[in-house]
Amino acid sequence: MRVFVTGATGFIGSKVVEEFIGAGHHVLGLARSDAGAKALTAAGAQVHRGDLEDLESLRSGAAACDAVIHTAFRHDWSRFAESCELDKRAVETIGAVLRGSSRPFIVSSGVGVAQGRAATESDPPLAPSPSLPRVSEATAVALIAHGVHASVMRLPQVHDTVKQGLITPLIAIARAKGVSAYIGDGHNRWPAAHVADVACLYRLALEKGSAGARYHAVAEEGVPLKDIAAAIGRGLNVPVTSISQQQAEEHFGFLGFFVGRDAHTSSAHTRAQLGWNPTGPALLADLENMRYS
Repeated sequence: MRVFVTGATGFIGSKVVEEFIGAGHHVLGLARSDAGAKALTAAGAQVHRGDLEDLESLRSGAAACDAVIHTAFRHDWSRFAESCELDKRAVETIGAVLRGSSRPFIVSSGVGVAQGRAATESDPPLAPSPSLPRVSEATAVALIAHGVHASVMRLPQVHDTVKQGLITPLIAIARAKGVSAYIGDGHNRWPAAHVADVACLYRLALEKGSAGARYHAVAEEGVPLKDIAAAIGRGLNVPVTSISQQQAEEHFGFLGFFVGRDAHTSSAHTRAQLGWNPTGPALLADLENMRYS
């Protein structure tokens, strides 16, 4: 199968490219720079120049392939609402090309769709808000009514020893402030999965998935924030402390909305439906083994 991958040079997308090529698929990878194009060529992918703002590059890439995996997202937290709108336009643009076909379109989104219990694949996405304006999932679901074979990949804290989702900026904050903090008792949980396991799940969703499905790329259902903060503290050799919810926005900035949330998430249905069996290192193991200097 020939697969168009957006975000093909990013942290997750580059692993998706490797996984798909290793399984015998042909990859057309979106690249906005010469360095990205060089990396894709080295990985064995065909290069498609463009970016999320170049809608024509998205149209032509989608038109040239049998399936689309959308992993791209502009992680500019100073313009988060603008980044979310850009992502919405990208999903709509690709979806318009795929209307009336059976070509799979897998759109990336996030977990954390329930509080006080483990979220499941049947839970709808959170309603958009000023704190969380991303509508990738809702946009993808709306495309199904127009004959698009769309599904959603909900991502947790995806990690290796270099990057760990929202934990990477959490480390930067702890380094800058000289303290690794969590909110309250720190018992709220963040789900996680190793990047290699996530890449494998994208492939399984492409090969075995169904339109309208939601998949949870969750290997660990929930790692307590207190344990994450403690691992960061050891890595940076800084104190670990609890702060109040009222102090969160000042201390964490844009992360304040997320740090206190309990995002306990199940992937039982995903595992059963696609036969996914994650085997990668655990989040805390990667945090212990990463280089902090």
